[in-house]
Amino acid sequence: MGLIPPGVRVLERGWLSSNSVLLTGPDDTALIDSGYATHADQTLALVRTGLGGRPLDLLLNTHLHSDHCGGNALLRAALGCRVAIPAADAPKVAAWDEDTLSFRATGQQCPRFAFDATLAPGDSLVLGGLRWDVLAAPGHDPHALLFFCAAEGVLVAGDALWEDGFGVIFPELTGEPGFAEVGATLDLIAGLDARVVIPGHGAAFTDVAGALARARTRLDYLSADPLRNARNAVKVLLKFLLLERGEIALAELPALLASIPLVERVGREQLGMPTGELSRWAVEALVRAGAAAVDKDTLRDV
Repeated sequence: MGLIPPGVRVLERGWLSSNSVLLTGPDDTALIDSGYATHADQTLALVRTGLGGRPLDLLLNTHLHSDHCGGNALLRAALGCRVAIPAADAPKVAAWDEDTLSFRATGQQCPRFAFDATLAPGDSLVLGGLRWDVLAAPGHDPHALLFFCAAEGVLVAGDALWEDGFGVIFPELTGEPGFAEVGATLDLIAGLDARVVIPGHGAAFTDVAGALARARTRLDYLSADPLRNARNAVKVLLKFLLLERGEIALAELPALLASIPLVERVGREQLGMPTGELSRWAVEALVRAGAAAVDKDTLRDV
């Protein structure tokens, strides 16, 4: 894409792994987000190819969901890079507190990693020879960050803005505010002079106004009935499991969903469904959306 400057390379991935953004400048190199754990070897190979024999100086995360930081441990060990994470999450990572980190709650995996620095809204740093501002992007994740290069009009948005929406509004699933925060983040992005957005998933895009309009329509739809956000979360988390595993036996699905704390809680407290009913509903919803198929006694990814 012509608006992405030299030295900024988007490693576009599928939905199991987030995109990674490789930044190479005259005096430094950096990578934003590292994908999911099961793709870590692939991420390492892509980064090594992109670096062309140069070292990786710094690995940063927009937020600490497993599909954005699952390669942190391997990249740090293999490349010797420093790791910088959102400051608000630092105590949880330092203690590797699996009750407050999202990995256990969502039934996903992330190898334990260490970090060397923290990032907070208001910070400014040079990555790949360009200056980037660090901005708060709460909503999908309370401590998510944006990286904005004002000189080039490039916004690395993580899951705060995609071309057609944004990530699940997880805080609303645990009794915390999230809808208003998503709206405020969209307003913040609208006030930037962003000419190209690199999202956490999907291709980079230039129709920022159109993406914001679609995101606001989506937000209005979800916030009008919070159960819509809850249903969407269950579907997304089950789809993630399918992406990771390829297929799941239908007979095993109720017990699997019951073992995922967030899914079990949302199903019981918000949707009023025991896991057996929830699994039947989720299967039907994914099949109806064309995101899965039932083959005999197996739910498989499509």
